[in-house]
Amino acid sequence: MKTGKVLLVAALLGLLLAAVAAPAKDKDTTTPGRLLNGKVVDKQDNALPNAVVYITDTRSRATKTYIVGPDGTYRFPALSANVDYEVYAQFNGKTSDTKRVSQFDDRKVLSLVLRIDTAK
Repeated sequence: MKTGKVLLVAALLGLLLAAVAAPAKDKDTTTPGRLLNGKVVDKQDNALPNAVVYITDTRSRATKTYIVGPDGTYRFPALSANVDYEVYAQFNGKTSDTKRVSQFDDRKVLSLVLRIDTAK
């Protein structure tokens, strides 16, 4: 009779562990993609409010924009982890260098400073 109780307890413990582990597995599949954030600044590191940041999916060529606020910051959440992106900013007709976000960079949060020479 003791063996039956031990087997029953072991089976219940196994079910309990499976039930606890299942939600953790589901969390991994529902987490959003990567986050790209950063700041648009001039050569003296002053924020450039109202600059426009462009991000382009290099696979589909779809482009999204973000108009930065007074602090010069921008953010693009939920980017696909298996796509490369190109990012640049514009301010008063001037453009930053284009930066590339690689699919092989496995960081979940990426930060890029986009610098625009406003004196040109």
